Amino acid sequence: MTPALLRSWPLDGASGSKDARGAVLVVGGARSTPGAAMLAGLAALRVGAGRLTLAVGGSVATAVGVAVPECAALALPETDAGLLTDNGVATLGPELERASTVLVGPGLDGADETRALLTALLPRIGDDTSVVLDAFALGVLAELPEAVREPLRGRLVLTPNSGEAARLLPLDPASADVGDLGLAAARIADRHGAVVTLRGEIATPDGAAWQSSTGSDGLATSGSGDVLAGAVAGVLAGGGDLAQAACWGTHLHGAAGDRLAAHVGHRGYLARELLDELPLVLTELLA
Repeated sequence: MTPALLRSWPLDGASGSKDARGAVLVVGGARSTPGAAMLAGLAALRVGAGRLTLAVGGSVATAVGVAVPECAALALPETDAGLLTDNGVATLGPELERASTVLVGPGLDGADETRALLTALLPRIGDDTSVVLDAFALGVLAELPEAVREPLRGRLVLTPNSGEAARLLPLDPASADVGDLGLAAARIADRHGAVVTLRGEIATPDGAAWQSSTGSDGLATSGSGDVLAGAVAGVLAGGGDLAQAACWGTHLHGAAGDRLAAHVGHRGYLARELLDELPLVLTELLA
């Protein structure tokens, strides 16, 4: 997957109002991990999405809204432990209607709570809305095949790391050894009827596959996966199709890491620093 290939597969380039550039709704950000939802949402804006809503835990919503003034911050009810569950999903109706893409997972915690949230949320997402699942949402996805494979066919992207991929296959998640990454991505895509990006390997349910030419192990840092998921969601919201969004988002994420490796160090850069690099990489590709 080279820059030349991506240039031959151009993004829509919608201009005009922010609504024309697409709206992203991120559902995540439990009390202890609001930053994950923030990173994902900012990445979506950095790759061109026009509107952002962050639906996060009520105890952190005000702080998130101040830290990310570009977003609308919605306060969702929490459990006593600060986890998000199915309570409050019904209040998301207007945002679900507006959203071009819904990203679920960054900053969620608690298997039972996340399972309940997905079970309540996914049926409320409109048929024309694309969906990206990441992080803890992937940890429980294998237990919810009826809620995903057919209802979300043709509009779902998964962004697992190795441990989440092991759960999706399913394998022993304790080892996080999925073997050949390209084969693992293809198996997950077929099993769940979704486009998958797994550590630079992209696969579709119909057998198409790409391998990223960017990125290194410096991207294996806290919050990096949230940036990837947000970049994919942002490209989707702007009008990209599923495979295109996965390919462009993965390339942008990896190339941003390459730029940081050159002027910060091969390792040690922060996920939030990827955000500033994303528009520069995008501009280089679009030039």
